[in-house]
Amino acid sequence: MSMKKDFGTIFDMDGVLVDSEPLWTRAELEIFGEAGLPVTAADTVQTRGLRITEVVDYWYRRWPEKVSTPAQELTSAVIRRMVELLNEEAEPCRGAIEAVRAASQTSIVGLATSSPPPIIDAVLDRLGLRNHLAAVSSGENEPFGKPHPAVYLTTAAKIGIPPTDCVAIEDSVHGVVSAKAARMICIAVPEPSQRRDPRFGIADLVLDSLEELSADLLSKLCRR
Repeated sequence: MSMKKDFGTIFDMDGVLVDSEPLWTRAELEIFGEAGLPVTAADTVQTRGLRITEVVDYWYRRWPEKVSTPAQELTSAVIRRMVELLNEEAEPCRGAIEAVRAASQTSIVGLATSSPPPIIDAVLDRLGLRNHLAAVSSGENEPFGKPHPAVYLTTAAKIGIPPTDCVAIEDSVHGVVSAKAARMICIAVPEPSQRRDPRFGIADLVLDSLEELSADLLSKLCRR
């Protein structure tokens, strides 16, 4: 007899399932540098969790005097470069594949990411996770991106689970704020350099990696 799945687990993608943040940094520095924007690797941390359209707008507002390439053209160039890098180099984050499989044992699993569809497709094909996901949502299709809760609310609706019965798994501060604004339980898995950021204190639980995630832990969080 199959177990009734009465709660949801919703994963962010970049930095949670796929170790793509270094690839994002490379793509942004390469494309932004060619456009004359003096963005540094340290700068890119500020925009993690945002949609790429918002990232481009952020830097265009900061350095309007350096803008010569249309924003949409720059956005498309970053997306194309990211797809190339993902197809060639993308690797799962530690414990990610096992975490998705564990979550699917006891919950309905969804994906809520700021990334656009071409990047989502590249990641899911590379990692082979598509069959474990009941729903996939891109922040590109929402009126507002993270830290607004829209993409999480949309994903909860798609999987048919109330937001208050969902666990969101995030790696960025913007993502944690988004999940908590949707009234979800939130597990944060920050990268080591960001782990001491006090803003992660709003998460319900902070893990060192998804290797610590289990079906039992998810069940306990949703039933406490």
